[in-house]
Amino acid sequence: MPSYTVTVATGSQWFAGTDDYVYLTLQGTDGCSDRHLLDKPFYNDFERGAVDSYDVTVEEDLGEIQLIKVEKRRYWYQDDWYLKYITVKTPVGDYLEFPCYRWITDEKEVVLRDG
Repeated sequence: MPSYTVTVATGSQWFAGTDDYVYLTLQGTDGCSDRHLLDKPFYNDFERGAVDSYDVTVEEDLGEIQLIKVEKRRYWYQDDWYLKYITVKTPVGDYLEFPCYRWITDEKEVVLRDG
């Protein structure tokens, strides 16, 4: 089963981090992944200035990654999150960068394309 390494960079501004749930979906030319919760047990994900990496395993190769969907859902109370960028390392070793450089507020889904 193919595995993608997803790296998420949170901004270093005051209050840029979040405790909300963050989900990721990969969309490729040959298919779409399931929605994955980005979370490491016993680790405080998405802190201000942090760069966190996650392994996303899929059933079949997705082909060339065209876009990613990032979804933020409330955990305890509503907080905003400043997402700088997300990089994806494909199973063949290619690196793709998906710039964002904006605040993600409320509970919404943001679509990012390769930059």
